[in-house]
Amino acid sequence: MPEGDTVFLAGHRLDDALAGKTLLRGELRHPRLATADLSGRAVLGVRSVGKHLFTRFSGGLSLHSHFRMDGAWHLYRPGEKWRRPGHQVRAVLAVPDRVAVGFALHDLELLPTEQEDRLVGHLGPDLLAEDWSDAHEAEAVRRLTADPDRELGLALLDQRVVAGVGNLYKAEVCFLLRVSPWSPVSAVDPREAVRLSRKLLLANAWRPEQSTTGVLARGRQHWVFERTGKPCLRCGTRVRVGGQGEGVLERVAYWCPKCQPGPIA
Repeated sequence: MPEGDTVFLAGHRLDDALAGKTLLRGELRHPRLATADLSGRAVLGVRSVGKHLFTRFSGGLSLHSHFRMDGAWHLYRPGEKWRRPGHQVRAVLAVPDRVAVGFALHDLELLPTEQEDRLVGHLGPDLLAEDWSDAHEAEAVRRLTADPDRELGLALLDQRVVAGVGNLYKAEVCFLLRVSPWSPVSAVDPREAVRLSRKLLLANAWRPEQSTTGVLARGRQHWVFERTGKPCLRCGTRVRVGGQGEGVLERVAYWCPKCQPGPIA
């Protein structure tokens, strides 16, 4: 599932391309929305909230989308060939000079703009919120420490705690905090965990490349994420991988057994 910075960047690119323009075509290819026609509506803007996107239109209407595992928004010039097959298209929003195509967007909903909070009101503070403040940080810390015995990796992935962290940043934050993902929240400074999560997301929010090491060279972008069996970039120990969580919430967890002491899978 995409990280919050991926959704943030997609939202800003859509906003740059569509905001302030009138839709020549507004087609939604979703069973519940097949009869909806957004043509003629003005696009007021696009905003992200954690891993959720809202495209706002005139008339007080919003289109909510979520990428899940394989969804994406692409931008094209009129007449340009689409890079994914037509059967994956779920939305087409066309203005005079750009065409936004939503592929594999399993979660689509049209709703009054004033009701957006119905879909995201349960989320923790958005780590990429443009109005981030000390109050946001304090609330994130409060939610993170509400269950001090919870595994840190699972707590960071819980969008009700903080919104935006995915498996990549979970692995890298735990590494930089020098604890295994299975360590309890109480093993770290919660304020440092929140600040580090936000810092890493912000570092990559305006580019498609994601680096937590400060290096963009292939194979050196991440400390442990997707480096199973490869040397830890800090100490040279082989990076390990294990499962964390259960059922639909299960994710893989990467860690260095030397740099990250604590419980393991």
